[in-house]
Amino acid sequence: MSALHQEKQNGARIAIVGGGLAGSLLALALAQKGHAVDVYERRPDPRRQELAAGRSINLGLSKRGMQGLAMVGLLETVLQKAVVMSGRVIHAPDGATRYQPYGKNSNEVLHSIDRNELNLLLLEKALEHPNLRLFFEHKLERVDKARQTLYFEHAGKQVVVQPLWVVGADGAFSTMRRELQYGERADFHQEYLEWGYKELTLAAKPDGTSVIEKTALHVWPRSHCLFVSHPNRDSSHTLTLFLPHEGKDSFATVQTREDVAQLVQKYFPDLAPMLPNLQEQWMQHPTGALLTIRSAPWRYGDWAVLVGDACHAVYPFFGQGMNSAFEDCCTLMQTLQEHGFAAAPAFAAYEEKRRRHTDALCELSKRNFIELRQTVQSPWFLLRKKVDLLLNRIMPSSWLPLYTMIAHTTMPYADAWDKAKRQDRLLNATAIGLGGIGLWLTLYLTLGAR
Repeated sequence: MSALHQEKQNGARIAIVGGGLAGSLLALALAQKGHAVDVYERRPDPRRQELAAGRSINLGLSKRGMQGLAMVGLLETVLQKAVVMSGRVIHAPDGATRYQPYGKNSNEVLHSIDRNELNLLLLEKALEHPNLRLFFEHKLERVDKARQTLYFEHAGKQVVVQPLWVVGADGAFSTMRRELQYGERADFHQEYLEWGYKELTLAAKPDGTSVIEKTALHVWPRSHCLFVSHPNRDSSHTLTLFLPHEGKDSFATVQTREDVAQLVQKYFPDLAPMLPNLQEQWMQHPTGALLTIRSAPWRYGDWAVLVGDACHAVYPFFGQGMNSAFEDCCTLMQTLQEHGFAAAPAFAAYEEKRRRHTDALCELSKRNFIELRQTVQSPWFLLRKKVDLLLNRIMPSSWLPLYTMIAHTTMPYADAWDKAKRQDRLLNATAIGLGGIGLWLTLYLTLGAR
């Protein structure tokens, strides 16, 4: 027998499928505007669960994500729970380190935040609004688009919901997306990276201080594998190892405690002594997969729309997954208000403003994977980065490094990439033109001394 939410039959409430970061932020934003909102999440209530380790990559909050938190009045609260990362420290195989600042001043930084802590904060803030309700352990089973009806499973019973309209914020494996696109002229592209990831913890020293520089992102780049570290408030660090799924020295072949120790000693000898419980962590923590998703359309008439990973999941190597999802929420709220909350034109305007740019982010994230693995230590990369920063200081309003545009502005992603390409062409033309060699030599000598 079905359990039916009779109070929703009048269609007066907005439904959000997915109570993760994007879903909870959007729910809070809508509730603050006075709308009645119901959030349906397939997982148990995180407030009653012991959060599992090793299941999500720590987040680097940047300008776009900060804009989303400012929209709901939570930016300062979140920043108090975050750790500033002013740049990245590159660890060479011989143990040498090199610091690369993220920007030219103290405003151009990232903020490391725990995903679970941020999600809890958003949910708890949302519950302060009596017009917002959370339904946990509600798994979306199917959608009847013609009848504008959602069918959930909860505690062995069917829950039928008929909202005013619905937002799909249920992640990369979105049921909402699948159901909306069924029978439609829809595009869907999914691509798995041949590498996976595993999270480990680098504990603080006994005196509570960090064993490595706390206010930085740490990267151990190797052509075959990669470690990235995000700092935590307690001076520990969340380490993420990226490694091929198959082949030599892969997740498939590293099976025993001895295999784990040999892998880390082979590629990261400076890190190995800092991880006395490495083997225990490795065996306890799961291996995750990385994928990108591009899809179209993101909407269905005046009744449904997708946000975040449900419509554009990206690899984590540009640190923009959460930031771009929060930017989706800001853009959707903007278009709703511009169109007087008329759903059809607002949804269409939202997709028009966002899809081209999230497609560009997908490609940029793939490219940054190669940069993190292979080029961050190359002399050419280091010189180019210094040149970018120098030109940015000289012409701050007209010359912007690509990373600055992505992380420290809200310039649309495709526009930022187009501008970076124009700057590249200008630099290349200068380098090969008359006097170009002298210019590059002067820049090298000038910057090399810094």
